Amino acid sequence: MANKNKLVTPFLKWVGGKRQIMPSIIKLMPKNIGTYNYVEPFIGGGAVLFHLQPKNAIINDYNAELINVYNVIKNNLNELITDLKQHHNTPEYFYKIRGLDRTIDFNQLTPIQKASRIIYLNKTCFNGLYRVNNAGEFNAPFGRYKKPNIINEPTLKAVNKFLNSNNIIINSGDYSDVLKQTDEKSFVYLDPPYHPISESSNFTGYVQGGWNMYDQIELRKACDDLTARGVKFLLSNSSADFIKDQYKDYRISIVKASRAINSDAANRGEIKYKLAS
Repeated sequence: MANKNKLVTPFLKWVGGKRQIMPSIIKLMPKNIGTYNYVEPFIGGGAVLFHLQPKNAIINDYNAELINVYNVIKNNLNELITDLKQHHNTPEYFYKIRGLDRTIDFNQLTPIQKASRIIYLNKTCFNGLYRVNNAGEFNAPFGRYKKPNIINEPTLKAVNKFLNSNNIIINSGDYSDVLKQTDEKSFVYLDPPYHPISESSNFTGYVQGGWNMYDQIELRKACDDLTARGVKFLLSNSSADFIKDQYKDYRISIVKASRAINSDAANRGEIKYKLAS
């Protein structure tokens, strides 16, 4: 994958972002990764996708609001940038925009306005933390940053060009539907909501309803199916004993990383990711 554009980087800060452990992830992928159809069913902030910049890819996320941002950046970039320019970095305005998803007015917003809202909230909320409650309502507080980079125009333009210059299929739905589209010519990177190491570390707030152990078991069964069909994959998860047991029949690599997002700075410490392949 030559001639990669360094400006093609995540446009949102996302829980579990992979930029700091990227070398470890890439090392575990096939050396000829560029010859595969790249599939990422839990795209999130897209750090791995944007690092690889594949020619052919299917990306997906259950979070429809997130996928709408990808689609708008691809199809309506100029309108998005225009809408982003009207936002203000004040608490009053922030909470007004945040509260839109609690009103009937939210359904009247255009896809462009919804994407602009997500980017604005992500850039101005506390810790850049995308978080929704069980009702699917954005609930991270105002961040009080002096000069947040709400309109990162170079990155948005670069991502727009990447999405339009390559065969990138964008879906929003259940990961299992995407996996049905794979074959031995596919390489799948799975980055699901992580199983908590402890109750206090549990965070699944970027998808309404979250994930539980039964979801993790279903995903492991899906990985077994990929293996049976000759589809190569790499999966990231926590190093919880439950996860290690689920993937005991696979090659496991433990990678250490610092905790980038935590509401309490004192609890931002080293965490371990488990990469199974």
